[in-house]
Amino acid sequence: MRPNTLRALRRYHTYLGLFFAPMILLFSVSGALQTFRLQEAKGYGGPPPNWIVWLASVHKDQGPPREAKPERPKPTGAAVATAKPEGGPRKDAKRPSPLPLKIFVVLLSIALAASTVVGIMIALSIKGSRRASLMLLALGAVVPIALLWI
Repeated sequence: MRPNTLRALRRYHTYLGLFFAPMILLFSVSGALQTFRLQEAKGYGGPPPNWIVWLASVHKDQGPPREAKPERPKPTGAAVATAKPEGGPRKDAKRPSPLPLKIFVVLLSIALAASTVVGIMIALSIKGSRRASLMLLALGAVVPIALLWI
């Protein structure tokens, strides 16, 4: 590739990265929290903090948290006894532990967040484009927040 093409690609990469950096950070943090279901009462060990629920809602539902729907009553007694299991997995079948993959996903989230922060630092260290970089970073934070309430 020509040097001018490489320079232009580097510039576009920087600008796109700065614009999307705030959401990359949000999704990497919320994804790491959701890996262990910390947005749910059973995953957190009690009612989870509101900020975790909010992050998970933005991540999963692309919006702020909504009111919880009332749960349907579970069948009891005869209804349970007559229900026939379908061709699903057997309860006695041994499944591999999901913990190693969960740990890998959390490490991936941490690496993505760290890489994004390093990229922001590198972009902001270039004096000639610092103003444009700061504006794109601010836009990347403001635009998604505005889109949540449109």
